[in-house]
Amino acid sequence: MTPAAPIVLHGSAVSGHTHRVALLLRMLGLPHAFRAVDLRAGEHKSPDFLRLNPFGTVPAIEDGGTVIADSAAILVYLALRYDAARTWLPADPAAAAEVQRWLSVAQGPLFNGPNAARLAAVFGRPVDVAGAKAVAAGLLAVMDRHLATGAFLAGAGPTIADLANYAYVAHAPEGGIALDPYPHVLAWLGRIEALPGFEPMSRLAPAT
Repeated sequence: MTPAAPIVLHGSAVSGHTHRVALLLRMLGLPHAFRAVDLRAGEHKSPDFLRLNPFGTVPAIEDGGTVIADSAAILVYLALRYDAARTWLPADPAAAAEVQRWLSVAQGPLFNGPNAARLAAVFGRPVDVAGAKAVAAGLLAVMDRHLATGAFLAGAGPTIADLANYAYVAHAPEGGIALDPYPHVLAWLGRIEALPGFEPMSRLAPAT
């Protein structure tokens, strides 16, 4: 199944939340158009954008007359609507629950760990950096142990769980978090980057 018109992705090129959605759009081969939202200028709080997402966060998509906001919700929507083989979000209840577990990780410790440290270093956000780095260390240690026994986070092949967690782990060094102590995480990043349709997110220098 393909959309009747290109899906419109509203987001930021330096947002890991946006990047995870862009990855799935490309990997599903879905026609889409990107509309940049200027976060520094506060465009995500403008009346036009708030009509798409009243919470004022990116990304959001428009698929014909359907508007979906929140990156995890968008991943689920795209996988259910356009992946008939259920590769990216398995139909099996236990397998789907494992994917959901890692979506929750992406919205919890990943957001409050590597993402938060990056926000402080790159964008100058007021963040408890020590706390964020402690959360990141705990998360990466768990991920490394988990990935020591499997190639991907939730099964034998890639799922939306991997896409949801990729960007902020890959860009953790931007927040001063080294990945060298986590060889299985590094190998997993390489497997994601080798997938057809992969494109990296722009890397940023620390704020001055």
